[in-house]
Amino acid sequence: MKGSNALFAEAFGTFWLVFGGCGSAVLAAAFPQLGIGFTGVALAFGLTVLTMAYAVGHVSGGHFNPAVTVGLWAGGRFEAGKIIPYVIAQVIGAILAAAVLFAVASGKSGYTGGLASNGFGAHSPGGYSLQAALIIEILLTAFFLIIIMGSTDKRAPAGFAPIAIGLGLTLIHLISIPVTNTSVNPARSTDPALLEGGIALQQLWAFWVAPIIGGVLGGVIYRSVIAPAVD
Repeated sequence: MKGSNALFAEAFGTFWLVFGGCGSAVLAAAFPQLGIGFTGVALAFGLTVLTMAYAVGHVSGGHFNPAVTVGLWAGGRFEAGKIIPYVIAQVIGAILAAAVLFAVASGKSGYTGGLASNGFGAHSPGGYSLQAALIIEILLTAFFLIIIMGSTDKRAPAGFAPIAIGLGLTLIHLISIPVTNTSVNPARSTDPALLEGGIALQQLWAFWVAPIIGGVLGGVIYRSVIAPAVD
């Protein structure tokens, strides 16, 4: 596996995740009559990961998420020396996706500048507190890592991991869109925050800290508790 190919695959896959997931929220929201709602947005995020895992997962491992990269390292599945290049590639892909999404969304009159940023308190879709946001993001990212590590375990049925991962991310969004607009992915949170600025940028720290903590917890739990139990 060539390093440059893997990094391009990570940027490419993260671009698709952000453009498809956030795009479904931003562009469909402009037409409420389409009725896509929370369920449609959740499904869109799941489908982006599922499709890219099949398309480029064999090139880079299909992380598309700094919390997944760090979590896989904590779980013994990834080299520490590759973490920073992977994270940089993911963030670049996410920022490019947000820029393209902004160019499209701003082409409609009345666009107010929202890009599906994450938040808590006044910036939470349901008005949830910082405490609630941290708990939900840590917990769901930990479960996401366990799903990823379990479905890609050599003892798991081959070829079905992207389906489990995509459906897992869909479920995660169904649970947490009202709380934080669902991050579980620092790269996905960074791009809209940078372009929106204001409160979204001020609260961005939480959507790096919580998913990274959750990713590490999930990786350690699978490696130390779950995997040995089935040996």
